[in-house]
Amino acid sequence: MTRGVPAKVDMVDLFAGPGGLDVAARWLGVSALGIEWDTNACATRVMAGLATEKGDVRDHTPKEYSGARILAGGPPCQTYTVAGTGDGRRALKLVVRAAESMASGEDPETVLTTVDERTRLVLEPLRWALEAYRAGEPYQAVVLEQVPAVLPVWQTVRAVLIGIGYRCECGILRTEQFGVPQTRRRAILIARLGAEATLPAPTHRPFRRDVPRDEGDATLRPWRTMHEALAHDRPEPFTVVSNYGTGGDPKNRGRRTSDQPAFTVTGKVSRNRVKTAGGGYDRFTPAEAGMLQTFPRDYPWSGRDIAQQIGNAIPPRLAVHVLASALGRTVNEESLDEAITRSWSDARPDSPVVVSTPNVGAATTLI
Repeated sequence: MTRGVPAKVDMVDLFAGPGGLDVAARWLGVSALGIEWDTNACATRVMAGLATEKGDVRDHTPKEYSGARILAGGPPCQTYTVAGTGDGRRALKLVVRAAESMASGEDPETVLTTVDERTRLVLEPLRWALEAYRAGEPYQAVVLEQVPAVLPVWQTVRAVLIGIGYRCECGILRTEQFGVPQTRRRAILIARLGAEATLPAPTHRPFRRDVPRDEGDATLRPWRTMHEALAHDRPEPFTVVSNYGTGGDPKNRGRRTSDQPAFTVTGKVSRNRVKTAGGGYDRFTPAEAGMLQTFPRDYPWSGRDIAQQIGNAIPPRLAVHVLASALGRTVNEESLDEAITRSWSDARPDSPVVVSTPNVGAATTLI
């Protein structure tokens, strides 16, 4: 099933999910096509009007989208996460070796015989990048994101891409330092062909529980609170009681007040309890959980497992900064604030609503 494919595709988004990177692309005026196999995520994408190829990325190749200049991808992370079984973390050394073998043209399967299918998927973006390069149509930019545990894989991918002419950087970014009302860490890789590659610079201060938000680097904005994100729906103060224990004690549930950022929004976000000012408890609605991820309030979440869809997505606000850096551009924060608060139905394809300007010293810009 293919839905809404534009005549011109600037970016192919592998493992596109419900649309975190694609929302960012639309705000920046970048035409994107997402490949996603999950029926529920595809239902959300279709309702959101995002161009979608329903299928397995392993069944597709770059030549099918030969006009695309940007490759993006956020492979499934469950086996790499702290909350998961840890199979991916134990297989990291094998995955790194497989990435190295791909660079030399060898079959990575000889290394990955004991690694499960989901864990192997992290190498698909590298396969796409190498196939495009060897076909003489290399992507001008590559953007990858995953949980922090995958950084060693990204570091190996970085070395491979540098070896074929890219400039590349990777590292861990903290979402609250880019205006997301949530503490979350992501391993990000940005590669550019024939131009300097840098990770985006923080725009907001880091969250420290015992440090007031108005203290710190005066050149950066204060971190954003849950109250700021949810004021329309929850004007009164509230406290979030996490689904997870802290300090090794599963009964010691973490707590944050509405004047702080949210805990990391995971697929279990619907299990967090929200204590209201009146003393009662309720749960975040899908719209509220989405807003904590910086999706627009009216983003049309559809299908089943909506909490999991939301938790799997990269926050669009962070994605805007990452994608803009891959384009050699810097984001205007005021315009990004406006994009997040306006109706999703007003965000027209290929019509930018977020203002971005060329980075100082950037050799080229793609858009």
